Amino acid sequence: MTRALVVLSLGLVVFRVLSAAFVVTQPGFTDAYYYVDVARRLAHGQGLTADFVWNFLEAPGLADLPVPSHRFWMPLATVVQATGIAALEPILGTFRSAQAAIIAVAAFVPAAAYVSARSIGASSRAALVAAALAGLGGFTFAPAWVTLDSFSVAALLGTMFFIAFSGAAVGDVRAGAISGALVGLLFLARAEGALFGVALLALAVRPSSRVSGLAGTAVALAIGLLWLDRGLPLPGSPATALAKGIFLVRYEDFFALSPSGTADLATLVGVRLGALWSDLVVALAALLLFLVVPLFLGLRAGWRFPAVRAFAALALLIYVAEGLIWPLHATRGSYFHSLAAFFPFAMALVALGGETWLARFAQSARRLATYGTLGAVLVLAVFGLTNWDASFNEPYRARVAALDLIPPGPFLAIDAAAWRWISDRSVLISPADGPETAACVAIHYRAQSLVLEPAHFSAYQSLYDGSGSPWFGQRAERGGIRVYSLNGNPGCLSPDLLIR
Repeated sequence: MTRALVVLSLGLVVFRVLSAAFVVTQPGFTDAYYYVDVARRLAHGQGLTADFVWNFLEAPGLADLPVPSHRFWMPLATVVQATGIAALEPILGTFRSAQAAIIAVAAFVPAAAYVSARSIGASSRAALVAAALAGLGGFTFAPAWVTLDSFSVAALLGTMFFIAFSGAAVGDVRAGAISGALVGLLFLARAEGALFGVALLALAVRPSSRVSGLAGTAVALAIGLLWLDRGLPLPGSPATALAKGIFLVRYEDFFALSPSGTADLATLVGVRLGALWSDLVVALAALLLFLVVPLFLGLRAGWRFPAVRAFAALALLIYVAEGLIWPLHATRGSYFHSLAAFFPFAMALVALGGETWLARFAQSARRLATYGTLGAVLVLAVFGLTNWDASFNEPYRARVAALDLIPPGPFLAIDAAAWRWISDRSVLISPADGPETAACVAIHYRAQSLVLEPAHFSAYQSLYDGSGSPWFGQRAERGGIRVYSLNGNPGCLSPDLLIR
């Protein structure tokens, strides 16, 4: 089956290249813009720094630009893209060279799904189905595999972790160390990846796997602590980001210098219950709904394998952690991002469950069910790409069309990372506090313009509606994007006055 796997993998690479060529032609959303903005600077020898402010977590006290990057997001996706930019930028340009690195990583996702399926007892034919399902990605992951984000990186690392965990669970120290390295790297791709280390701690309490569990835990901690040590000398408190993720009840306040929302116990509980329900819907959508039954059958058939039990436990742990600890972020993409680390192994379980259930039927029926499932996933993948085009390419084109309305120099906007990429100049986030604070930020960073899009923070609604502001006057408009010029000084004497 090696030749079949190679042919399938190459076919899926072609599918991804076509997806990139015709659909994912620009970063698309804030995370991806951020990663590639910084990756370009890293590839050009400027380190992990940003000459824009997407959130004031990265510019405590309105720090001067450039600021140290990745105070909130993790760095591995940026490093992968920087590698592509450094190697291929003269040939492909910045975006395509970064995307080429992501596609190169994603090229190994089907093989990882194949190996994981074989490791839990699936036949070689069923493992090929798992590889195809993982590679196609369906509605949710077909575009994700070629976006400039952490999806493909987390998918490969997460799947490799479950493969290595099988050896660690029986006491193989080398497999334990590899598992720990994969946990550390997964943490560098997605912060919640650190929770995969709980599985290694579980091994450490069992006598038969204590050494391998401790070895893996030590390696994972070493990698994680090296990254955390980078942030300790930086200005600002690391606890600020954690507090903003846990205690805020309005997502807008995450982007405010002085959050105005208040939270009582009932509100905090309600937000978390809502997040748990929303995340459940997201998980079902990622499994394309009709794959839930074969996934359950696969879990039951493979429950004797340590990797399957670890998969179930970690999937539940991260579901609960995302919903209860980071509810606002979970419902705005964080939980969906976290599913990437589970998706290929989930497809391995789907293949195992489907094979187990279909064994009672004739070969013709099994073939029909298999090809029908693959066909449905392919159709959903194409539909997902079409949806991505409508969701992200149309707003991108609107921004590009409005770019010439913005005067030269730095400016403020709701998505600073996106506008940094599009305008190729420094951009500051328009603080959710409102126009008065925005004017102070503009003065501090010597910006003269504010850009408001149809999607904007609620404190700017009256300005967008035309009620005016003593600090900004409208200059131009195109396609719902309105550009305002700075008119006055609210009297901000120092950055400290902005932070109460």
